[in-house]
Amino acid sequence: MGIVNIAVIGAGYLGKFHAQKYAALENCHLAGLIDKDSATLDEMTNLYPDAKVSDDFHTLIADIDAVSIVTSTPSHYEIAKQFLSQGKHVLLEKPMTSTSQQAEELIKIAEDNHCILQIGHIERFNPTVLAMDEHMRQPRFIESQRLSPFKERGTDVNVVLDLMIHDIDIILSIVKSDIESIQASGMSVLSDDIDIANARITFVNNCVANVTASRVSNKSERKLRLFQGNAYFSADLGIHELKMYTRENNEISAQSFKFDKSDALLTEITHFLDCIQNNTKPLVSGIDGLRALRTANQIAKTIQLHNTK
Repeated sequence: MGIVNIAVIGAGYLGKFHAQKYAALENCHLAGLIDKDSATLDEMTNLYPDAKVSDDFHTLIADIDAVSIVTSTPSHYEIAKQFLSQGKHVLLEKPMTSTSQQAEELIKIAEDNHCILQIGHIERFNPTVLAMDEHMRQPRFIESQRLSPFKERGTDVNVVLDLMIHDIDIILSIVKSDIESIQASGMSVLSDDIDIANARITFVNNCVANVTASRVSNKSERKLRLFQGNAYFSADLGIHELKMYTRENNEISAQSFKFDKSDALLTEITHFLDCIQNNTKPLVSGIDGLRALRTANQIAKTIQLHNTK
């Protein structure tokens, strides 16, 4: 495939950035933008006069090869289903869908129609995560913290699906083992849903992950600490820093890496277009999105059950 004709469905806060990236790339054409808000549509018309702007995504299906779906989570399934059924490639923002059954159906539709289905777990494209992944062998203990000040945007889902799911996805990609058990606790603070949560995930291979997420913090923090035989890794995903401590011949050596600030969304979108043009599997597939969603939903359910006792 040559130039990819692409549309962005949902031109809100994040969708505007998707549109901006596509418009700047030479191997694609921003062919359409969809949103329900009339003021947003007027803004998009002025910014992208060559794109078809509408409040109905059905008007674009025949004219495009692929879409970024950047709408609220409850709408993901129906919109993605429409495009995948018509043979269109989809970059679907996280969380993938509201239920695991919906995610399974989208994976099947994508396979039947030979479509790329990539899930927007953007932290996988963080240079610190990419560098750390090269050194992972068999981690035994993982600790993650993802803290953020409260923002009304994102509260259509609980903090597990809003924030923690990023670290769940990273951890699942590193550990590569089935989950044996989950213990979790959490509570609502400023919204009607879970705003702070902690989960202890035990894997079949005996690795344990202690995962914390909060959207009621007075600071932003995204950190991972991983331990494996003769090695310890400390990763700060916010400032793109990785520290490694390794033991060899009873000597401990320390290395520190500082990565230039990168545009993870641009990297993610460029990867999506490359997968379409070269017919290759995305780094974050529908299966990856489903595994993260299943785990996140199990954590949220465990918290809800605990809080009703």
